[in-house]
Amino acid sequence: MVGVVGERAAAEELYEIAREVGRQIAARRGVVVCGGLTGVMEAACRGCHEAGGTTIGILPGNDATEANEYVSIAIPTGMGEGRNILLVRSSDVLIAIGGSYGTLSEIALALCLSVPVIGVRTWRMTPGTGAAAAKDPIVRVNSAHEAVAAAWRHIEAAIK
Repeated sequence: MVGVVGERAAAEELYEIAREVGRQIAARRGVVVCGGLTGVMEAACRGCHEAGGTTIGILPGNDATEANEYVSIAIPTGMGEGRNILLVRSSDVLIAIGGSYGTLSEIALALCLSVPVIGVRTWRMTPGTGAAAAKDPIVRVNSAHEAVAAAWRHIEAAIK
């Protein structure tokens, strides 16, 4: 279960990166878990769907029909942004692509819960003070291929 998070109004370049992330997750027989709406979420679902994979949309509202057309399983929560904790808890690893404040909250929750975060052009984090501030807890990558490869390294290490 790979969480894919990012901005609702994604620029074309980020949309295509997210779409390719979805394709590659499906190719590895993974499942995309996301917020189920537009932008990066839609793109990841679209790529996964096009490659024959399964997608789960954990929706902020009460209506399953609000999910984008590429969501296989829609889970309406009625929790608004509070649904972010469900998304993070459902993910073995999180891939953040771009992002606004909702993405920032998902990244923070993942880091608090020791869910590995892979970032493509997303928020920069400098936790703690002193020596701890020098280490960014997000694994930084530049492409969809690198993001999914890094995610699988974390998944495989957790299995061992």
